[in-house]
Amino acid sequence: MSSRRTMTATEALAMLRRLDDEDSDGGAGTDRDSDVSWSLDSSSSSESDSDNEFIPRRKKSRLDISDPGTDLVPSDNIPGMFLLILLDEGMLKHIRDCTVAEAHRVKEDKIWDMSVEELKAFIGLIYIRGAQGGKGMDLASFWSAEWGCAFFKETMSRNRFQEIMRFLRFDRRETRRTRLQDNKFALMSDVWDRFVQNCIVCYKPGADITVDEQLFPTKSRCSFMQYIANKPDKFGIKFWLAADVDTKYMVNGAPYLGKDETRRPGQRLGDSVVLKMVEPYLGKGRNVTTDNFFTSFELAKALQAKKTSLVGTVNKTRRELPPCVKAQRPLFSTEVLKSGDATLTVYQCKRKKNVCILSTVHTAVGITSGHKSKPETVTYYNKTKVGVDVLDQMARKYSVKAPSRRWPVAVFYNILDLAAINAHILFKKCTNEKVSRRDFITRLASELRSDHISSKATQLVVREPGPGQEQQQMERRRQCQVRRNCKKNKTKETCAKCHKVVCGSCTRKAVFTCVDCA
Repeated sequence: MSSRRTMTATEALAMLRRLDDEDSDGGAGTDRDSDVSWSLDSSSSSESDSDNEFIPRRKKSRLDISDPGTDLVPSDNIPGMFLLILLDEGMLKHIRDCTVAEAHRVKEDKIWDMSVEELKAFIGLIYIRGAQGGKGMDLASFWSAEWGCAFFKETMSRNRFQEIMRFLRFDRRETRRTRLQDNKFALMSDVWDRFVQNCIVCYKPGADITVDEQLFPTKSRCSFMQYIANKPDKFGIKFWLAADVDTKYMVNGAPYLGKDETRRPGQRLGDSVVLKMVEPYLGKGRNVTTDNFFTSFELAKALQAKKTSLVGTVNKTRRELPPCVKAQRPLFSTEVLKSGDATLTVYQCKRKKNVCILSTVHTAVGITSGHKSKPETVTYYNKTKVGVDVLDQMARKYSVKAPSRRWPVAVFYNILDLAAINAHILFKKCTNEKVSRRDFITRLASELRSDHISSKATQLVVREPGPGQEQQQMERRRQCQVRRNCKKNKTKETCAKCHKVVCGSCTRKAVFTCVDCA
């Protein structure tokens, strides 16, 4: 039986040093699973017991940056015009044509019609419903004689509103099957793409842009429905949004439809999304702030090559990070690692939790003088991360969302919410007028229906004949041909001017004037 060899003290010390070199998680080493090399920046690191004061650092220069502002100003500085440059005439005509085509298909006649002015009035009613917090109320209550709102009654009848909602469509049914083979979002892609393009054209964002996700709550049936456990509503349609940090203006957006066939092989989903969202704004020295789903070293390099910086939290399981980021440190201590122009800040925010911030803005990281000794990268991230979250919060406050079993209608509600926010921002930028968002929405809705109210005065006929005119009456009852406020009512009356068959609901009585006032 062989005896165990006893090591000398020198041999034991040498073996411990070899093991320490092999298992080391020090900041100066290189991650074995990645080609990224990190080195410790001792000048920016701190310990919890150090008395650090905030030292301002010179940041990387930003080229060709302007303050946020509008690129397109309407001729009239009224709320309705600012919305109609986002929901432009071409988009409204497209929705009108698709809606009328669906009505003709369902009703099997060619009489049903709707003008663009009436569609605007319909949208105005949807906005008022959201501003009054009535998304969960029974629709009939808005037209109730006791509790209803005069705004609704004066604009259109309840039956007409329900009829437009029933036929509301955003694409042509004849070509839908072919388009769905290549695009799951085909039922709304034309309207959504045009809306986003108008948002991009009308506004120039400032120095900071936030990219994040939005879950629009709905349980409508669609193939790309998402479930996110940490969201308040759990189920909905997910959108990628980019927002200006200063004003919360939505500068770009796209729906998440599942696997993207156009994504480059090997490219992360987060990298692909961020590059698409900020593509119109690259090369201008702006900064992009993201959370740990999007942030990666590859994304930082790709943006830096296009004169755009990145600040964001990083998941500690990323292969490009050194193992030392998982180690526990003294509370409120900071360690800064560098790799090229990128800095990685590891801040111990809680006793058992630290946060990693990747930044290509800060060449060196200063430490604040507060009791938590927060590094400059953390405070900068906290200030610029809120763009999309606040935008989503604003949209929910006066949301036009209402129950619907059709997902295109849910997407249309989201478009209206985002359009109202963007229009409000454009209005304030162009007029310097301080107006609350609720007041802006009510003024907006009133202007949207104004053309329809004016046209109704001429389209709704006079029931009582004027001097020298005789009202024609048929021998048998026929269906009303005007159908503005009815559902195929039968009548014997005809219009004294156009001679259409018209029921009592679709007529306007003459206003009598005395001789003294004539």
